[in-house]
Amino acid sequence: MEPEQNPSTETESGIDLLVIVLDTNPSQNIVRQNPQNLTQILEAVIAFGNAHLMQKAQNKLAVISCSHHATNFLYPQPRRQVELRQIDGQYEAFSLVEKTVKQQLGSILMNAPSLNAPSESLLAGSMAMALCYISRLQRNVAAGVKMHSRILVLTGSNECSSQYMTFMNVFFTAQKLGITIDTCALDKTLSLLQQGCDITTGQFLKVTQLDGLLQYLLWVFLPAPQMRHKLVLPPPPKVDYRASCFCHRELIDIGYVCSVCLSVFCKYSPICTTCHTIFKTPGPLPVKAKKKKKDKQM
Repeated sequence: MEPEQNPSTETESGIDLLVIVLDTNPSQNIVRQNPQNLTQILEAVIAFGNAHLMQKAQNKLAVISCSHHATNFLYPQPRRQVELRQIDGQYEAFSLVEKTVKQQLGSILMNAPSLNAPSESLLAGSMAMALCYISRLQRNVAAGVKMHSRILVLTGSNECSSQYMTFMNVFFTAQKLGITIDTCALDKTLSLLQQGCDITTGQFLKVTQLDGLLQYLLWVFLPAPQMRHKLVLPPPPKVDYRASCFCHRELIDIGYVCSVCLSVFCKYSPICTTCHTIFKTPGPLPVKAKKKKKDKQM
């Protein structure tokens, strides 16, 4: 019999890839109330990313910016070289992460289109981009080397019900690939992201105080998923598995499902607005005619 491999030994010998999806949408309540909160969040994310790289030399990091109009990679930037100067007391790799993320995000915010009304963040698309990036790196891993990948979403946006189908595709794809999805909610309790964390055995945490964001990140999300069973972490919340209707983008308890494309609607419609299938209108059951009894001849 082959000896069982210790999870801690496997984690130490493999590669841990962390992809951070950072919501930079100006429509977030925490950003509208105080624009300086975005700077505070960014500083915490940079420190957390460097702490991940500090754990092991083989660790890898990626940071993706998500807003209402676009999704962009903040780090790494292979096509663009960032000018670095030697800073006493700071490791060059940490300085590279900090300068690259700040320069890229500053350029994105300066060129962002004006926002007249609150708009949803493209969270589902950003997570799909993270999955594609992880899959590409996985193909380039040397034979015999194990890579553990996970996605951390930091957002203060409201529920993105209009992206329900994309979210579900991302969640089940991540589950199939063995990728853990964690969520750090900065404002709202997001039921869709709770479902994703539960499906992929990730951790969901709603931050109560923004000043302690870095402490929350280091405590809950810095340890690898393989080591979390040894830690005392916050209990998982009760997951709301209600589906979102395609007509009003709201969570419903009971609805109608298209038998062709599986779209969910809160009210009955004779035509599916997604695949344009025409359904037969349910009518009353036909009444059987009573048979007349024949008179018995004496």
